[in-house]
Amino acid sequence: MDLNIAVLIDGDNIPSAYVKEMMAEIAKYGNPTIKRIYGDWTNPRLGKWKNVLLENAITPIQQYGYTSGKNATDSAMIIDAMDILYSGKVNGFCIVSSDSDFTRLATRLREAGMQVIGMGEKKTPKPFIVACDRFIYIEILKAQSEEALGTNQSENVPESNVDKITPKDIRLIASTIDDVADDDGWAFLGDVGSLLQKRHPNFDSRNYGFQKLTPLMSAIKNFELDRREDSRGRNKLVYVKVKEKKSSHSRKK
Repeated sequence: MDLNIAVLIDGDNIPSAYVKEMMAEIAKYGNPTIKRIYGDWTNPRLGKWKNVLLENAITPIQQYGYTSGKNATDSAMIIDAMDILYSGKVNGFCIVSSDSDFTRLATRLREAGMQVIGMGEKKTPKPFIVACDRFIYIEILKAQSEEALGTNQSENVPESNVDKITPKDIRLIASTIDDVADDDGWAFLGDVGSLLQKRHPNFDSRNYGFQKLTPLMSAIKNFELDRREDSRGRNKLVYVKVKEKKSSHSRKK
């Protein structure tokens, strides 16, 4: 069942240049029934946002900066989020901000059974990221969109993208595979992806330059993939296994 999502955007904190890619990404997870953006619209700095609000049916919410700082906008978003929560009209939220002030809000919404998607720039503090069910970097969405305009998408990703995968990333994936693997060490890739997402909300194959998890796994030499037909023979199911390290004795002739 698709989620009915309330999209709440911190206009003081997010550049307007990302709006098209953000809304396209949100549509993958559900129906954005409520779309609001918060800020002081008397401030010329938000002028660029005004040009894209009508195109994307986003409602601007005026919040004057009564005192120096940005707490007024944050408070308005938090109050509205709680009102929407208790209205029962949605079952998911998308909080678009790079501000750690929304960490407690994300936690509270999840406690209430809401699915919480976070979006923000790579500078977003980790506490807010881990408070969400899923966190998506908007720079990745922009880069993906620009690449799509210039070239056709395929699973053949340039080898240079492999350099983005660190030993720490490989250890994380390997331990996740081990946790869901069968007695032979094979794990269904869908289960691996789900557990990775739960443990690390900002884990996304696109962060490494890969459109899907399967080509990412294929590019890492530490893992072995096996494509199997389902019980009906209609679909290919992908399984992954951590390759066994060759002992020093086996390497000697």
